[in-house]
Amino acid sequence: MAAPTIIVVEDENSLRSDMVEYLGNCGFDAVGARDGAELDRVLSQRTASVIILDVNLPDEDGFKIAARLRDGHGVGIIMVTARGTTVDRVVGLEIGADAYLVKPVELRELEAQVKSLLRRLNERTMDPPQAPCAPAPAADGAGDLGDEARWTLDPTEWSLTSPGGVRIGLTSMEMKLTSLLAGQARKPATRDQISQALYNRRWNPEDRSIDTVVGRLRHKVEAAIGGTAPLKSVHGVGYVFSAPVRILGGVA
Repeated sequence: MAAPTIIVVEDENSLRSDMVEYLGNCGFDAVGARDGAELDRVLSQRTASVIILDVNLPDEDGFKIAARLRDGHGVGIIMVTARGTTVDRVVGLEIGADAYLVKPVELRELEAQVKSLLRRLNERTMDPPQAPCAPAPAADGAGDLGDEARWTLDPTEWSLTSPGGVRIGLTSMEMKLTSLLAGQARKPATRDQISQALYNRRWNPEDRSIDTVVGRLRHKVEAAIGGTAPLKSVHGVGYVFSAPVRILGGVA
C-alpha cells in the first residue's frame, strides 16, 4: 500500500525541510511547498492525504487556502503557525482545519497529530453499509425510541451516521456542535449554549460564527445523504437536531 502523501506548506525553508525530512523518515510520502501557488501545482500532480499549513504565507494566507481546500477536497488539514491567539484558533477551526498547532511545535507531536488525523480520515472514507445500521441496544435506563429512525454519533471517531448507514466525518467544531445538539434530546439549544460549547464564551448577537458552523454542517450532511438534514433553526432560540440520535454509550 502506498504511503500517505503529506504536503507541508511553509515559506521558511529550513523549517519546511525539517518537517518534510522528519515525516519522510516516519514513512510518509512528504513533500514541501513554499506558498499556495506551489501547493496547487503539487495537488495537480498528486492526491494528498494531509496538508500541514502555515498561516503567514507570502501570496495567499493559510486561512484562505484552508477555506478553498475544505470546499473542494476531502483532505485533512493541520494548521501549524505562530498565530496562537484564541481568535486565530477559532477562525482556523471554523474554516475547517482538523487541528491547530502553535509554533514552535515538537516534530513528534506533529507526527502524532498526522497519524491521529489519518485514522479519522480512514473512518470517514470507509464504504457505507448497504443496509441500514441495526440499532444498538439502549443503555440501561435510556428508554426506547421505538421504530423511529435514529442517527448515531461516535465521539471517538468524530463521525455521524445516518439511519440509512451513511457515515459522515466531522471536524472538531462540527463534533462539538453535534454533541451538544444530540445531548439536548431534540430540544433546542440556545445560541449562548452553542457559543459556550464551541468557543467557551457568551454569545454576541453581532457574531455570525455559529451560523457559519451550522451552515457548513448542514451542507455536509445534506450532500452526504442526498436529502434534508434534521438540523433546524428555532426562531428566537437557536438550533435543534430534530431527529433522535444515539450517542455511542447511550441514547439522546
